[in-house]
Amino acid sequence: MSNFTSPPRMPAATAGARAFDAVVIGGSAGGVEVLNELIAALPAQFAPAVVIVTHMPPDSPSYLVQTFGYRSALPVVEPDAGERIEGGRVHVAPPGYHMLVESDRTVALSIEAAVRFSRPSIDVLFESAAWVYRERLLAILLSGANDDGALGLETVRSQGGVAWVQSPETASSPEMPSAAIARGAVDEVLSPKTMARRLASLPGITDSMP
Repeated sequence: MSNFTSPPRMPAATAGARAFDAVVIGGSAGGVEVLNELIAALPAQFAPAVVIVTHMPPDSPSYLVQTFGYRSALPVVEPDAGERIEGGRVHVAPPGYHMLVESDRTVALSIEAAVRFSRPSIDVLFESAAWVYRERLLAILLSGANDDGALGLETVRSQGGVAWVQSPETASSPEMPSAAIARGAVDEVLSPKTMARRLASLPGITDSMP
């Protein structure tokens, strides 16, 4: 029996029919496998921008763009500094750089010190996105072996955004989602399959048009 207790569920309006401008996703050990499942579920008309940070060795080439692109109905890019964050596109942080969201919804890349032993840091992405997108942000924290992302989820929720975490019993490294749950920084605790289904059902491009 699991020792983890899910927090009370938020009303369905927090994530079901609610429209988001961006979905930020962070993961570490075991997170890429879940990301493959989530990205494969996104339909071609998916409206929000998707921005991803995973903990990767800074001196190794990243094949995530190719890996995700093979499964994705959306374009997948590793953005340059100053590049606009666009809806209906997957943006993957390059190795060795913190990736932030600027106030004009462009990408900033930083080589400042590692945060929680990581660069890119999930906290850095989540916190910067929270201040820009506010209630139009969905943040998702996946499997990982430290507590990066928990503070960022607190900021997301404080600005009106929604926070999901992977259920620890489904994570190969449960420390990361467990840390967020322990801080009370979570709206919903979901299995990867449920996350994928819920993401796919978010309002699409046609649905979100006035």
